Amino acid sequence: MAANIVHRRNFRERKDCLQQYSDRELIERFRLDSGGILFVESLIRDQISSGSRRNMALSSLQKVLLTLRFLATGKMQLCNGDDMGVSQPTVSRAITVTLASLTSPLMISRFVQFPSSAAEIRRNQESFHAIAGFPGIVGAIDGTHIQIIAPHEYENEFVNRHNYHSINTQVVFDAKYRIIDVVAKWPGSTHDSRILNESGLRVLFENNHIPIHTHLLGDSGYPSKRWLLTPFLRPNQPSQLNYNRAHKKTRSVVERGIGQLKRRFHVLHGEIRLSPEKACQVILSCAILHNICKDRCIPCPQDHEDDGEDQQVNVHVPHIFNNNGNDGLRYRQQFAETHF
Repeated sequence: MAANIVHRRNFRERKDCLQQYSDRELIERFRLDSGGILFVESLIRDQISSGSRRNMALSSLQKVLLTLRFLATGKMQLCNGDDMGVSQPTVSRAITVTLASLTSPLMISRFVQFPSSAAEIRRNQESFHAIAGFPGIVGAIDGTHIQIIAPHEYENEFVNRHNYHSINTQVVFDAKYRIIDVVAKWPGSTHDSRILNESGLRVLFENNHIPIHTHLLGDSGYPSKRWLLTPFLRPNQPSQLNYNRAHKKTRSVVERGIGQLKRRFHVLHGEIRLSPEKACQVILSCAILHNICKDRCIPCPQDHEDDGEDQQVNVHVPHIFNNNGNDGLRYRQQFAETHF
């Protein structure tokens, strides 16, 4: 009778990255230094820790490192597994549980907050005013397309006007390139104006939860409103020309901010090979981690002064909007005449 053959699992040696790399090397590989990595791990440790260490189960720190490596590089999970000494299925499970924990409502509300107090709003307005003298600005808004693999369901809805599949992501930055609002859930075919119209931002402004004379800056893809100032398409007065010049210089914050976000996390540069739901978790996780890096003064790798050149924001064809009797357009004209 043939002897039973026992197959033993072979466990590869796993790196101790925090001991192996300096903070500079950790930032290059994971986008956070050792303190930042341990801080993120402490935030979600209870949610991602394994019940036991049987069969060499990953620790919560190892799961965070695998996820950060994926977000930083966008490499295939098999490659990241080889780098870290684990299998591809292990990488997939680690990323899944870590992304879910990073994007919990508690984490989002803690690290991505739209200013609500008078003091916070005033600080934002002063920071924006220092750029080009544009008054009353609390944030700069734009949309950016994050490419994804063709989904199995509703595939056509995800094809954007550039003819690739994407998540159209609405993002608002403050003057210090910190994300104060992000919406990552809409298929690529959705226009920016619809995303804004169905977002919590519109509710905040139009239900008077934000003080009057507080504005967002947006490009011509958005409708002009009392709380959302867009450029004049055909300026023909000195005040309109001055307004447009200050508007362009001030709104460049959002273009540079998106450039920083995508350069910090290369997964946002290429095609995210995950379901739309998980791709949205990737985008939100990157936004949260970007703000953590800002809070902890962790530099963006190869950070340059001109942060807007290496990223693609939405390029809009002007639309004709219903502005409630052109109230937004009249307000913009009055605003330009008063301040410029």
